[in-house]
Amino acid sequence: MSTILFVLTGARHWTLNDGTAHPTGYWAEELLAPYRAFTEAGHRVVFASPGGVEPVVDRASLAPEVNDGKDVEPELTAIIDLKAPLDLASIDVAAYDAVFYPGGHGPMEDLAVDADSGRVLTETLDSGKPLAVVCHGPAALLAARREDGTSPFAGYRLTGFTNAEETQAGLADKAPWLLQDRLTALGAEFDEGLAWQPHVVVDRNLYTGQNPASSASLASAVLTRLAE
Repeated sequence: MSTILFVLTGARHWTLNDGTAHPTGYWAEELLAPYRAFTEAGHRVVFASPGGVEPVVDRASLAPEVNDGKDVEPELTAIIDLKAPLDLASIDVAAYDAVFYPGGHGPMEDLAVDADSGRVLTETLDSGKPLAVVCHGPAALLAARREDGTSPFAGYRLTGFTNAEETQAGLADKAPWLLQDRLTALGAEFDEGLAWQPHVVVDRNLYTGQNPASSASLASAVLTRLAE
């Protein structure tokens, strides 16, 4: 049985470009779909967050209109216990077989600047183990740095929530920066698929998903790698 580390945001809000706070947290689909896939395949999932803060769900992600008309909260609370996650500072990457970063706007607020997360990302990348990030999860990649200050993800082909999706969702004008722009500026090769359609990019041991609809496909790709 493999053990998968899920790194979750500890943020309760994200700061808009006018300085106001907007409630956030992890996005339900981006946590629930991969968690279900890994556990049903017999893998153990362990949660961690900055400072061991108990993560909260982005309430907007529970709305039936973004979940094919389904009420996902009962399933979410029934199968996932997020109390007392591990502190990212204590994480030894060697203890895990894969690392998965779900999305939500939270990563833009805390994981994008979290040094412990940056270390976990860099060590996982260098280990050759599967490293998966989805939607706004790739914001966490911004915190990873080599000793010379360069990004370990420069030159990698990857995806994430696109400028087009930010604009169509009405978020682009509110955000102080856009994920696609920041990753491209760091030297990543950003691969933009169709808006709102599942899109997964695999480059070496880096697995990235473009949007919430990509969550299940991303987990499936990692499961295939683990089964090899």
